[in-house]
Amino acid sequence: MAVSVDRVYQTVLALANKEQRGYITPQEFNLFANYAQSEIFEQYFYDLNQFRRIPGNSTVTSDPRDIIEEKISMFRVSNHVYESQLEDSVYRLESVRYKDASTGVVYAAEEVSKREYDLYHTSPLMTPKINRPIFYRSNSTIYGSPQGAYSETHIDYIRKPAAPNWTYTVVQGNALANPSALDYRDFELHRSEEKNLIVKILQLAGISIKDYNIAQMAGQKEVNSIQQEKS
Repeated sequence: MAVSVDRVYQTVLALANKEQRGYITPQEFNLFANYAQSEIFEQYFYDLNQFRRIPGNSTVTSDPRDIIEEKISMFRVSNHVYESQLEDSVYRLESVRYKDASTGVVYAAEEVSKREYDLYHTSPLMTPKINRPIFYRSNSTIYGSPQGAYSETHIDYIRKPAAPNWTYTVVQGNALANPSALDYRDFELHRSEEKNLIVKILQLAGISIKDYNIAQMAGQKEVNSIQQEKS
């Protein structure tokens, strides 16, 4: 279940405008919202690396690694047929598999560097076999070997969350939510991230409207939240 962009927007407005110190426009909110969502999403991978260094918990619901994995799983795309270039939505490529054009058998490919890829082709004995393909990446393009032996390329990857967008209509000078707009989009993060989104957006908003009390208050809430999650 996604986090409601309208609920977050209304909460941020209520907190930021509590003392009539400034106003956050919908355009500003959407920018802050996308930045906050991206920051939270990217933090998952840093936290996961950190938690992997410590012993796990046999209770799945309380193991921080499992909690983060659950949040990341929402963005996993499996068995996507790759054609020419990786889409912009690809955040982390997890695996590449090639389908043998002759037999239909699918083989997992090993990722190597460009230097290693070139070394593999320096002699016939080192050339990759059909059942043991390799690949390397250059920008958004995947180069596999042996070339011409496969009919399809399948990839598994973690995609980036789509940018949230609070759309609105103006009624008597006030911006009101318009969820029926084609480009209206809720946050894609796990519903448990609603509080963190509000806090991060408030930090950005406080800096924008030069109300550093809001930014400081939001920062303290974020510290408390992090300490609670990691305790």
